[in-house]
Amino acid sequence: MDKVKIGVVAPAARLEPATAERVTTLATAAFAGRAEVVFHPQCFLSAGHFAGDDNARAGAFLEFANDPGFTHVWFARGGYGSGRIVPSVLDGLTAAAKNKTYLGYSDGGFLLAAFYKKGFRVAHAPIPHDIRRIGGEAAVTRALAWMINGTREALEPSIDHVHPVVAFNLTILSMLVGTPWMPDLRGHVVMIEEVSEHLYAIDRLLAHVTSSDEIRLVAGLRLGRTSDVPDNDPPFGQTPEEIVRHWCGVSGIPFLGLADIGHDSGNKVVPFGR
Repeated sequence: MDKVKIGVVAPAARLEPATAERVTTLATAAFAGRAEVVFHPQCFLSAGHFAGDDNARAGAFLEFANDPGFTHVWFARGGYGSGRIVPSVLDGLTAAAKNKTYLGYSDGGFLLAAFYKKGFRVAHAPIPHDIRRIGGEAAVTRALAWMINGTREALEPSIDHVHPVVAFNLTILSMLVGTPWMPDLRGHVVMIEEVSEHLYAIDRLLAHVTSSDEIRLVAGLRLGRTSDVPDNDPPFGQTPEEIVRHWCGVSGIPFLGLADIGHDSGNKVVPFGR
């Protein structure tokens, strides 16, 4: 079988070189001879909050996206910054960019959405930075196994290959509503997850998202994990699932249950579409 060549870029925050070394070592040990993981030097740049300035991040992304030698482009980590480079990335894509799959989550959802709207193959999936989590080797191995072998066990278990699916961090989905990067989600099962947000903020985000005419045409919502939720004083009075059920009831969007995604080492792969 042909070797899978995976290019890693950092469209948002910086990746530590030691983290890249751990991922490379893991990939070599687990998939010897089957894959090559290449980290762009831009991943290790630093410009304030970002892995290099906007031009550096967009340039690195386009270099790997437009290189026909890569089969996948993997986002190094989240943080913040992907949304700043979406317009320049979209303007610089060539035909070669469509012949690969793009993987990430969290802040990378800006790029996943824009690329999915253009008909590219994208997936919400674990990222190299996840190796730093407790049990993170399993998360990174899961993403690699899906890229290299198409391992079905890596997929979020509710995917039925009948309904098209997407997955987003809730904050990013809320930010996408009303932008030109928002894909047509009619008939899709939409999976959402969140991290480090108060329950009232999750409620506010869902009030916004579910009020959108675009979102009200989806087949339903699934709730992934909401982790590291700060304490609320006084207590908010509803769990995350109760909040989602409330806004689904208000908007008429079916609530379809839970999803096995989140900012943790258990995060499963969700390829967009069918």
